Amino acid sequence: MTHSKQSWFTRMAMAVSKAAGEPVTFALAVGVVIVWALSGPIFKFGDTWQLVINTGTTIITFLMVFLIQASQNRDTEALQIKLDELINALNGTNEALLDLEQLDEKELDRIRKRYLKKAESARRVGENGSDDRATER
Repeated sequence: MTHSKQSWFTRMAMAVSKAAGEPVTFALAVGVVIVWALSGPIFKFGDTWQLVINTGTTIITFLMVFLIQASQNRDTEALQIKLDELINALNGTNEALLDLEQLDEKELDRIRKRYLKKAESARRVGENGSDDRATER
């Protein structure tokens, strides 16, 4: 797969998201805050001085929420596709699980409870050596 098929927004969101998580970006942000704090006496800790940091951080935070969410959505979708492929490739798997992300919370809870019962049954088998799973089905 070539990266040229990605939209400009996807490429930009991925780059910004990656850069935001780098130590140098954190150090740069700390540096900006330190410079701002040290400039307080010069600007007599006035309203404009406070407004500069408040406005800057608000705008950056607002934009970062959307960029990070876009990257997260893309990563989640890619991970879901990979999991679907694993389920599809294994013999004996429950292929009805391939599109779980499309179900509502109530249906997901019902399926989760079924798997919790299976896990509990498997633990009992491990603890006492007998197979209680036949009664759980």
